[in-house]
Amino acid sequence: MESLPQSFFTQDTLKVAQELLGKIISVKGFLARIVETEAYGQDPASHAFKRTERSNLMYATYGHVYVYLIYGMYNCLNFTTEDEKPGAVLIRAVEPLNNIEQLKLNRKTTKITNLCSGPGKLCQALGINKNLNGLPLGKEVKLFDDGFVVKKIGQSSRVGIKDALELQWRVYIEGNEFVSKVKHV
Repeated sequence: MESLPQSFFTQDTLKVAQELLGKIISVKGFLARIVETEAYGQDPASHAFKRTERSNLMYATYGHVYVYLIYGMYNCLNFTTEDEKPGAVLIRAVEPLNNIEQLKLNRKTTKITNLCSGPGKLCQALGINKNLNGLPLGKEVKLFDDGFVVKKIGQSSRVGIKDALELQWRVYIEGNEFVSKVKHV
């Protein structure tokens, strides 16, 4: 497996979101394949729409871990992108590759497809929290390319937002059972 170079994250955010599909994330002894992502730039649905203390990481870095809390209870894992403008890719779902029994304990479920099929679920399963926020990739969180070939990429509007619905910035591996089950109108 080959580590993704820091320069990978200087690309356009949507391109990074697409190219992260099939890559391996390594955190706290867990390995998982990324199967669903969402791109966020400086659009109305993004934290970066207005520069704030929370969104500053999206402006100031690329190739860093960006973890934030939604609904006051769920952590979301992102990787910052682009060199000249703000961006981040939300990791929406992963396919677990090892330590399945520990993941089941972490999530308090026995259904394997329910372990990491959503951003809050995967953070709970993998033990990802705000302590990782701001760290450069390659330290606590690592990304690898093992040569996996994605056969077909699906695309839709992002999940759980009310603005910028016309942007088809959610991408996922079509046919993968670990992709989150979301309904689109």
